[in-house]
Amino acid sequence: MEILIQQLDGDLPLPRVAHQGDAGVDLLARVDAALDRGARATIPTGIAVAIPEGFAGLVVPRSGLAARHGISVVNGPGLIDAGYRGEVQVILVNLGEEPFAVARGDRIAQLVVVPVVAQEFIVVDELPPSPRGGGGFGSTGT
Repeated sequence: MEILIQQLDGDLPLPRVAHQGDAGVDLLARVDAALDRGARATIPTGIAVAIPEGFAGLVVPRSGLAARHGISVVNGPGLIDAGYRGEVQVILVNLGEEPFAVARGDRIAQLVVVPVVAQEFIVVDELPPSPRGGGGFGSTGT
């Protein structure tokens, strides 16, 4: 799939897959930022993309940052709709025990493009039964 990209910062490399078959591409920080414990920051990435109709971009955390430092994406996954044309930004949060510094050019998140299905909601008086029924959080006992 071809995705149009606008490079808003020519000094940063463009996103690309690290290994053939990878689902996501790394997003890089365009600016330095400091995240104290519990703090969050919106970090610009220096790119804008035109996600094709019928698809959406998901901004997801990098597992290494989460495992080693407790750094995650606040609204993970972040959603980039097909019609959005602004700069991709990542809302990071520090859930770790130590302050964390983001340096310009650091890999801070990943972008995964996925297909979406058009939705039409139909109002009914009652939903059809299912094996799960109305069981919610923790209803399976795990």
